[in-house]
Amino acid sequence: MASTVVVFHSGYGHTRKQAEAVAQGAGAELLPIDAEGQLTDDQWAVLDAADAIILGSPTYMGTVSWQFKRFADSSSKAWFSQKWKDKVFAGFTNSATMNGDKLSTLHYLFTLAMQHSGIWVGTGMMPSNSKAAQRNDLNFVGSFSGAMMQTPSDASVDEVLEGDLETARQFGVRVAEVARRLRG
Repeated sequence: MASTVVVFHSGYGHTRKQAEAVAQGAGAELLPIDAEGQLTDDQWAVLDAADAIILGSPTYMGTVSWQFKRFADSSSKAWFSQKWKDKVFAGFTNSATMNGDKLSTLHYLFTLAMQHSGIWVGTGMMPSNSKAAQRNDLNFVGSFSGAMMQTPSDASVDEVLEGDLETARQFGVRVAEVARRLRG
């Protein structure tokens, strides 16, 4: 059984809800990045031991939050010794607008994974893009690179759409399955 972790930052709780759905699908442990952009030594040890690392951040100003960036910069110790080489990686993000430059955030997460010599996993989902599509359909935001969620700026955490959460859950399932297959 491959071990999977979800390391994420959430500013207002919406991305945390997405992280919880990803973790539920993957059977993963959650590692929240704190408000100062840090993890504990025990959390770093969990990352080092994991077979798969799923990265998550809200999209702020077209990229990850500063707290996530601080975590990423701190991962240079693992990078230098290639501790995370050949681990499975994936990523997810949330923003208030439908586009919101979420793809820039996913590109950032992908680049971080590649610098760690990781193996990236996309959603493996077709988008819901027909005329009959409804906002609550699976992968309505339409991402192949990683899971995307859209939460209006005035929506409470309880108003996150079930379709986006189901997309996150199924994405988590896919990442965990790929990690199990690669682990052998």
